[in-house]
Amino acid sequence: MYKLDNALKIPLHIQLYDALKKDIVQKQTVGEKLPSIRKLSSLYNISKTTVESAYSQLYAEGFIDSQPKKGYFVADILYEKQHVHNNTKSTQQQKKSSYKYDFFPAQLRKEDFPLKTWKRLFNKAVDESLDFGSYLNGQGELGLREEISSYLNSLRGVQCDASQIIICSGFSDSMGLLAKLIQNKYTHFGMEEPGYHVARRVFEEYGYAIESIKVAKEGMQLDTLKSSKAKLIYITPSHHYPTGVTMSIKQRIKILEYIHSIDGYIIEDDYDSELAYYNRPIPSLQGLDNYARVIYMGTFAKSLSPALRVSYMVLPKQLLPLYKKSYDAHFPRVSITTQKTLELFMREGHWERHLRRIRTINKKKHNHFKALLQNNLKNTFEIVAEGAGLAILINPTVAFDWKQFKSLAEKESIKLYFAKERSGGEFEAIRMGFGGFLLDELEEAVKAFSNIWHKSIC
Repeated sequence: MYKLDNALKIPLHIQLYDALKKDIVQKQTVGEKLPSIRKLSSLYNISKTTVESAYSQLYAEGFIDSQPKKGYFVADILYEKQHVHNNTKSTQQQKKSSYKYDFFPAQLRKEDFPLKTWKRLFNKAVDESLDFGSYLNGQGELGLREEISSYLNSLRGVQCDASQIIICSGFSDSMGLLAKLIQNKYTHFGMEEPGYHVARRVFEEYGYAIESIKVAKEGMQLDTLKSSKAKLIYITPSHHYPTGVTMSIKQRIKILEYIHSIDGYIIEDDYDSELAYYNRPIPSLQGLDNYARVIYMGTFAKSLSPALRVSYMVLPKQLLPLYKKSYDAHFPRVSITTQKTLELFMREGHWERHLRRIRTINKKKHNHFKALLQNNLKNTFEIVAEGAGLAILINPTVAFDWKQFKSLAEKESIKLYFAKERSGGEFEAIRMGFGGFLLDELEEAVKAFSNIWHKSIC
């Protein structure tokens, strides 16, 4: 029996959700049938709507499956079954952040990671065929590179084969490797303004002169690019960081032709292409490239896990000899066990299933979050960027006391993030991340945010 208490501030459907999830994680087995909505409603004397809400959340997060005319069943869940002996773990997690509401703009929930599947595949990958006594392929395991190549060709429109892919340890590692490879040929690095601060810092550390190039509605401004000394440029054409602008096909072709004409290269960062909620993901710029002038960067951080530290770079074939002559080509940048597990994860279809699931979960959060902002802030704000990724960017449309707003946020334990802090330039917006919240936590979080927002209106 579960303890559901009307006297608590926590809604009944959340109490029931928490109790059911705990049982699923710790006790129940895959395929086990859950009580019907009618039965739980009768047993605990609660409304069917309350039970439906709890089941809907569990279904959205992948803990249960629904079978028509049969009911709900425990899914192949993400957690390792474990017995909780005390609440030390919970206490430690709470101490990690002193904020009641953290709107971090690039966060997945811990529960979003397919841990149970990953552990099973890890055990399958670690067998006698692995040679733990030797240095393996520095470019990355061929099997994983083949899986990534297949995925990029079919779903991102990237033209490549496994020989062009280099497995790296996160985005900054990919960029650092590239910066070293081509530093004898290029000295100026052109990047979007506003733009991703990590890209700027990596190339600054390798001694490149940074050229900031303005971004307009169609993407990077070609006239400004032409007036710069940059032959190497970094862009986020499918979903510009941080404004959300999508570079038009016309502008893409113009930039490709210009970079080809000056013997330059484009670094395309396709950082969150999988998380598009209104339309199909925009095809890659690299897929339009007839001149082999695009260096494509991808990562598993936004849709699978930033903790795994797995990224990849697709080099044009004419740059491969340069890489193979380098010292970096001799040693792998990601552990063999991680590579082999990810290879199996992709080969057995778990990656595409995971993407569908994570996209569904975060689309629901995105749409609910947007509606809550509109209902609570009404005509005092505007949405600057939405429809993709793990955040919605907003700004006030009325006279606003920013100093008081930030002070109130700290006082009320609300962690906020601002575009200018990370992106440079004049563009400013509040980056409202929703990925780290449960769907049912968003309403309370937005209400708390709305309270300090309205107090900051002049």
